[in-house]
Amino acid sequence: MKRSALSMGFCIALLSGSGVQAASATGGSAAGVVPRHKEVIYQVFPRLFGNTNTTNKPWGTIEENGVGKFNDFTDRALQEIRNLGVTYIWYTGVPHHALIGDYTTYGIANDDPDVVKGRAGSPYAVKDYYNVNPDLAVDPTKRLDEFKALIARTHKNGMKVIIDIVPNHVARSYRSTVFPARDFGRNDDTSVEYKRDNNFYYIPGKPFEVPEFKNGYLPLGGERHPLSDGKFDENPAKWTGNGTRFARPDFYDWYETVKINYGIRPDGTKDFPELPAGFDRKSYKEHFAFWKNKDVPDSWKKFRDIALYWLSMGVDGFRYDMAEMVPVEFWSYMNSSIKMKNPNAFLVAEVYNPKEYRSYISKGKMDYLYDKVELYDTLKNIIQGRGLTDHIVGIQNGLADIEHHMLHFLENHDEQRIASPEFAGSAAKGKPMMVVSATISTSPTMLYYGQEVGEAGSLNSGFGTHSRTTIFDYAGVPNHQRWMNGGKFDGGALTTDEKELRDFYKRLLNFSTSSSALTGKYAEIQTVNRKDTKGYDRNIFSFVRWSGKQKLVVISNFDAKTTSRFNLTIPASIIKAWGLKNGSYTLKDALYGTTATLKVAKGVGTVDVSVKPLESFIYIL
Repeated sequence: MKRSALSMGFCIALLSGSGVQAASATGGSAAGVVPRHKEVIYQVFPRLFGNTNTTNKPWGTIEENGVGKFNDFTDRALQEIRNLGVTYIWYTGVPHHALIGDYTTYGIANDDPDVVKGRAGSPYAVKDYYNVNPDLAVDPTKRLDEFKALIARTHKNGMKVIIDIVPNHVARSYRSTVFPARDFGRNDDTSVEYKRDNNFYYIPGKPFEVPEFKNGYLPLGGERHPLSDGKFDENPAKWTGNGTRFARPDFYDWYETVKINYGIRPDGTKDFPELPAGFDRKSYKEHFAFWKNKDVPDSWKKFRDIALYWLSMGVDGFRYDMAEMVPVEFWSYMNSSIKMKNPNAFLVAEVYNPKEYRSYISKGKMDYLYDKVELYDTLKNIIQGRGLTDHIVGIQNGLADIEHHMLHFLENHDEQRIASPEFAGSAAKGKPMMVVSATISTSPTMLYYGQEVGEAGSLNSGFGTHSRTTIFDYAGVPNHQRWMNGGKFDGGALTTDEKELRDFYKRLLNFSTSSSALTGKYAEIQTVNRKDTKGYDRNIFSFVRWSGKQKLVVISNFDAKTTSRFNLTIPASIIKAWGLKNGSYTLKDALYGTTATLKVAKGVGTVDVSVKPLESFIYIL
């Protein structure tokens, strides 16, 4: 899957004699602009973040288990997040989604438990894109104002705001209380399966049927509810969010959602203009000009208007759910419109097909894509003993031309918590993974709330099960609550290990946003050391980063039991690129301040290293 860097129009300098590549200072940026610093995104669920209730009853109600509010993000809380090194907060679950709660007093229709996952509902089954989740407001009548105040508060505390947009699907019960005239499906011709300007796909002549629930599952855990009767009124039935074309989807389908029609006919052909050849090399302004007078499907316009609505409110960017399930031409249309309004908008997409990465970046005008199936999966395999650190080399070389665009993370709402037995069983095992993830490229780093204090996701909350923190239920997050300390946000209730872990993340992330080398060049030194260095085993990984002002040697030990001792080699090509002469140079670790000595003799560098289990060094020359 590796492409020629020259064919992508990016500069990759091959270091002569080293056998490794160094990414250009542009980091593969399509705009050709050297990033000023690395970005750090903090993903957080407002529903859970500020909740101090520790009841955690499975399927518990909002009254029993509690819920967080926008107002829980106080100035103190936001400053503590900012002090971690965070530059963007991704507030997950903000748009009003289907949930089980009676807000009819506020003009909101009740949702049917037969088509809602969990009691608090999935944040990816949006029912009104022009308003916010009423659960998150102290006063539901002022819920939009409370979110606007949170945007302003976040900006005041030195961070920017990201929210979700889920273009592939909406809740089966979509109905806006703000702009009902813009509702999806409002003007659809439901007598046909497909029409270009229909917002949904239909199954004419067949009403929707609730799926057959499996594995003992019952809506609300079996609790009685007036609407929980195994029925949901939808006639004709619509295609389900993951593309299922049956009137009765399977339990494992995204049955709570319906798929949006973007002008893709049922046979897969496109019913809209396609980008001309060469548009992968054109700017967002040229993409915008291309679409300006084009006739596009109605759904395209509706999602563009949604994005512009939130931008006008002060939102700084979007995380796009399952972006690869939507045609790349739509993204060209959508993202070029966004960039025309805010050239600095931060656009990150969930894409899992490496063959499509470059298309969504260059044609779809995405800023960043999830680096899930490449770096994340590789790091997870290593820490679980199913992979080698050597595999990281191929990952970075293969992504060299787009490395800046690949968002790095170790946890998010879809993935298992590092400390869960199903992942690593120990938050400490995430340390070498996080050092590599945060420092190996110029791309942004993402942190999932609670990760920094070792949250294990051990609760069975209802629809949500252990190893992942629930996104469907009302719950408290234990380790995170100890950091909250009753709303003081001072970590006063954390254990000693949890405090130490948070301090590690704070040191690492603040260094990553301040280091000029991390926006500069990269070269692996793994290959030469694995081949020739005694004691440098399969659990060690090392590389170098540098800019005109700073030079780094990064070393991580993925072994949880063994201290490794070796004489690390810095190849002659690196020493030459750094302009070093024979002699001794002091190295100082950016994490904890320990020192080492780089000795250069005959143009080759060596460093005597002793690295403890799960320890990392970020040595600054």
